[in-house]
Amino acid sequence: MYLPNENSHLFCLEAVSDVENEKDSAVFPFLEHLALRYGITNVYKSCDSIEGFEESLNVLLYEDRNFKDYEILYFVFKGAENVVEIDRYTYSLEEIAEVFEGKLTDKIIHFANSKTLNIDTETAQYFLNLTGAKALSGYSVPSLISSGLLDTAFFGLYQEIDDVTELVETLFDAHYNLCKSLGFELHY
Repeated sequence: MYLPNENSHLFCLEAVSDVENEKDSAVFPFLEHLALRYGITNVYKSCDSIEGFEESLNVLLYEDRNFKDYEILYFVFKGAENVVEIDRYTYSLEEIAEVFEGKLTDKIIHFANSKTLNIDTETAQYFLNLTGAKALSGYSVPSLISSGLLDTAFFGLYQEIDDVTELVETLFDAHYNLCKSLGFELHY
C-alpha cells in the first residue's frame, strides 16, 4: 500500500454515449479506487459530442482553478493511432496539441486502452513539444481487456516516482506481461 501524497491530482475526461446517463460510465469505480487506495484526488468530466469535448477542454484550461494541480490528464476515448473518436467525429492528436499549446508543463497525458496509441516518434514529439507535457502514454495493442489494472499501477507508482524513465522501468518490472500484452507506451 502506498502512502497518499496530498499533492496528487488527476483529471479524467471520458467520452460517453449520453452525458445525462451517469450509468454509462465504468470509470467511476476506478476513480474511487484511486482516491481510496492511493489518495489521488480526481475530477471526472464526460462528453458525448465534439462540442462537449471542446467545451470540457476550454473549461479545464481557462476556468478550472485547480488546473495547475493536475499531474495526470486521463482520457478515456475510443479511437486508434493518431485520433480519438467522439460521436462518430475524429479529433487528431495534433488538433488536441494545438488546444493545449504550451499549457501542459509537467503533466502526463494518458489514454486508456479504449483508444490505441500506436503513433510514431515524430507525432509524439510534436505533441510533447507543442504542449510542453512531461509525457504522453497509452497502449498500442487493441484489447478487450480493460487497462484499468495497469492504469492503477501506473498512477499509483507515479505517487512515489517522479522520473518517467524510472517509473516505466518499475512498472515493467512489476507488470511485464500486462505491459507487453497491452502494448504500454510512454513518450517523453
